[in-house]
Formats: sequence, structure tokens, C-alpha cells
Amino acid sequence: MLRLFQLGVISVFLCGLSFCQTGTEPSTLPSAVDQAAAASSVTVNPLGRARALFRTRDFEGAIAQYRIFLQTHPNSPDAYAGITRAYLKEKEIDSAAETVKKGLALSDAPRMHVALGEVLFRQGKIGEAEQEWVKVINSGYPDAHAYLDLARVRRAIAKYKTAKSLVDKAHELDPGDPDVEEAWVNTLGRAERIKYLENSLSDPNNLDPDERQNATTSLVYLRERAKQPRHGCRLASKVTRTEAPLVRLLSDPTHLRGYGLTVSVNGHKSNLLLDTGASGIVVKRSIAEKAGVGKIAETKSWGVGDKGPKNSYVGIADSIRIGELEFQNCPIDVIEGRSVAEEDGLVGADVFEDFLVDIDFPDEKLKLSELPKRPGETARKPELNSENDDDPPDSELPQGDGTGKPASDKKEGAATNASQLQDRYVALEMEGYTHIFRFGHLLLVPTMIGDVPQKLFLLDTGALTNTISPAAAREVTKVHNDDTIVKGISGRVNKVYEANKAVLQFGKLRQENQDITAFDTTSLSEDAGTEISGFLGFAMLRFLDIKIDYRDALIDFSYDAKHWHMPME
Repeated sequence: MLRLFQLGVISVFLCGLSFCQTGTEPSTLPSAVDQAAAASSVTVNPLGRARALFRTRDFEGAIAQYRIFLQTHPNSPDAYAGITRAYLKEKEIDSAAETVKKGLALSDAPRMHVALGEVLFRQGKIGEAEQEWVKVINSGYPDAHAYLDLARVRRAIAKYKTAKSLVDKAHELDPGDPDVEEAWVNTLGRAERIKYLENSLSDPNNLDPDERQNATTSLVYLRERAKQPRHGCRLASKVTRTEAPLVRLLSDPTHLRGYGLTVSVNGHKSNLLLDTGASGIVVKRSIAEKAGVGKIAETKSWGVGDKGPKNSYVGIADSIRIGELEFQNCPIDVIEGRSVAEEDGLVGADVFEDFLVDIDFPDEKLKLSELPKRPGETARKPELNSENDDDPPDSELPQGDGTGKPASDKKEGAATNASQLQDRYVALEMEGYTHIFRFGHLLLVPTMIGDVPQKLFLLDTGALTNTISPAAAREVTKVHNDDTIVKGISGRVNKVYEANKAVLQFGKLRQENQDITAFDTTSLSEDAGTEISGFLGFAMLRFLDIKIDYRDALIDFSYDAKHWHMPME
């Protein structure tokens, strides 16, 4: 049978503030003599040469030099950690895992444990990775990457203020490290980010064509966005809560493919798919043209599929209405094509991150209400987060950085002021919610598959059914070829499989899948930086009332099968 569908621990180990009080002093700047000596040593020392090559993004060359150094220093933790990190940059996860395992057998040095944490994080074992970095930091060993990596975990669990302090510490320890520098710059205001991108594109480097294109697109976007009014995307209506009907989107008169929202862009109404796996507001070109949305910057949009990114552009809508709410001066993405994954467009649920988002599928309603106020917090108007975090701005501290404002629209130089940032707040009424990981707009739900260790599944109301990666499926069941067609924004997935029976458990729920579609999720995992083992899709989610607190990375699932539902396609 041919089927068609589209795709648009949890106890994290927390330590106290001891990792912020290690007693390490900031690195001092080397003298001219020291710099000359260092430059000379690089030319004759394979370890120095490897580090230099790594910092210019020549990862293959770095690995070769590290291996030369190992010939005379066979137990070197610096070499093994460097090779591990280079393999991760080259997206060779298995080779990285083998290298760090071998290095740890020879040396128990802190650098090896930092590298181990990076492998574990990429494998989706976030709690285990965090333990490694916390132990290194609490030992007093001043490793910049331990602080930088721990900041990734803190962001994922909505501890933005703590994450900022960790990035600052990493930058204090090693301001010349490219990863540290990029993360630190992305905590600054728009002007500083523009300057950084200008320097990156003008300096000699080993950026591959895709990276150079992304950097160029980012720079164009930020420059153009800087010309827009400073007040950003703001709420124009007086109401701060609303309820809107979910619109049935049909594949034919009797089959349901998803639910959408009626969205008015500059007075022109369209029914756009409500998609928790997407970001921002994305529409096809004809809708943007009818609404008079002009282009401010060209960009690329991508999603599930093997056809690569789609040409798109960013425009500014004067007015966006959803329910009783009206927002003004808001960016939207426009796909240069006749459809967006065969839809008129998508509304990523993250656009409502300033609200408690209640997607009540059984009652076919979207309810938006105010989030619980933090202790001592003053009242403020919610905004529409229509900045797509898959686009250039704010990759390190994306929308939902804890201030309640899209970072690219804050005042210059104050994008991530430590006094503005906040850590996760779990209100009394939300103590029963499930703690999840948030990577930009992606909501990763810890999920059990049978009896294997916990995996991370993407909450995706734009995916028609549950799916699983072949690697995760093979841990619990058999996998074989399938004739299912899987499509997303980036076209059709070339290799699709079917897995036998798999039982999924997440939140307080458990679902048995007699057959589940499997396809490779590597590209999505690489973008997130951690392993995504599958999707929780609409065919199952339509029976749930889902409450999402983007600000604090919390979610609640309630099962309700009392309502009749149309059959799926």
C-alpha cells in the first residue's frame, strides 16, 4: 500500500554555582616575543600545527597533524581530544566515539572528559554529557569548552541567564577559540554581530560554500533588519489572550491531514498549517504578493527531504491577525514556489512563545493565555515571535532567550544583557508538566522506545504520523524497506523504511505502534547538534490537548478521545 505524508535524564543534572567559583584567573595577552615564539613553534610542532589548522576549519589537516604528534606522544589527551572534536566537526560521529574511547583508556585527563561530553551530547545523551562537563568545571580545571558546552545544556533547558554567564566565562578563558568567539558574539547586539560577520567574510578562512552562503545571507538579513523600525514586531490590540478555532485541512472531502489557523496578513486571509515542527510564519509567494509583503533579504528554507534548501526571502508584514490578536511590523518567510510542503503556508507554534500555548485538538481550538509571572516580574505586553530561527539572526540565543523579545529586535548592544535574561521558572500550576529540551524552535521530548535508554523525539504536528530513525528502530525491532513517500519543505526523502512494533512512552502517555515509518534524521540532528531519534506526529497528537510553555521549556499532554475524528489519509 502506498502511503503519503509530510513533515514540515529528564532529570537534568543540576549543580550549584560552584562551577562559577573555580578561582581561575583570566588569561593574559601574550607579549610580542611570546607571539613570535608561538608562531615559530606552530611550524615545527605537529600539535601546534594541528590546533592552527583546526581553528582555520581544516579538520582533515588537523587530524593528520594530531596523528603525527601521537607517533611521539602516544598517550596525549590533547591529541585524542583534538581528533575527537575534529571528527565531530566532520560529522563522523562513530569515529569520534571510537577515538574518545581509545583516548580515555590511555588518559583520564579533563580534556578527554570534555571531549567525551561532546560525543555524548551529539548522541542525544544530554544528561550524561552534562555530568562530564560539570565534573571538569567543579574540579577547577579551566577548560573553555567545558563552560561553552555546559551553556548549550543550560539553553536547552531554558536557563538563559546561567547560559550567558557560562559563555562569558568561556570567552574569558579562550577568546581566540572560533566556537567560543561565535557563541559570545551571538550574545551581543545586532551591530556587534554585523561587524563579526563582516570580519569573518573578509578574513581568510576555510568556510565551505554552504557556510559562506549562510554567513552572507545572515549579514544581508541583519543589515536590512537594522533599517526597520526599532519597535519590532509588537502587539497592537489590547487583548492579551485569545481563542481561535482550528481549521480542518483535508486531503480529500473525507480525510484529515492536519489542522490550521486562519491568519490575516495585511488583511488577506489564508488557512496555514499549525506546525510545532516549523518556525515562524512561512507562506508561498502568491500569498505574500497578494498581501503586498515586499522582500527585504533573500534566504534559504529547508526541512525534511533530500532536495536541499528552497529559495525564499524574508519580508515584513504591516499587520498579522490571529484570532483577536493583531501584531504589527512582523517578519515572515516567503517560499519562492507554488506551495510550502504542499500547503499554502505554515505557522510555527513558536510564534506564540510569549503565551501559554494550548493546542486543544479534541475541541479543535487554539487557546493563548498569559504565562505565569515570575516572582517580582512586572507586567509587559506579549509579542509575536515571527523571527524564524532557521534564518540568520540569533543562532546562539534564539527567540525565547528568556527576555520575551526576539533578540534581533532589542535595542542595540542590549540583546542579551545579563540583567534581562532569566532562568526557567516552574510555576506551582506547572509542576506536573514534562521538562523538555528546546533547540531554537525544535521541542525535543524525552521518549522511551521499549526498554532501551531514553531518546529525543521531535514534537511535530506537521508530520502526519509518528516516525523513527532506522538506528533507533534497530535497537528494539526489525527494519525493512518500505514504499511510503515522505515529503517536507526540502522535497521527498529518498530512503524510507518500515519498523515493526515499537512502543513509545513520553510524558504520562504510552502508545503502541504496530508499524512505524523510519527514515534517516541525520541532517535534522546535525542542525540541532544532538541526536533526534524520531517524530511524534499528528495522527497520534490529534487525540491530545497539548499545553506548551516555550519560555520555560515545559509541556503537558492530556489524552481525550471523546470526540469523533475524521479518518487520516
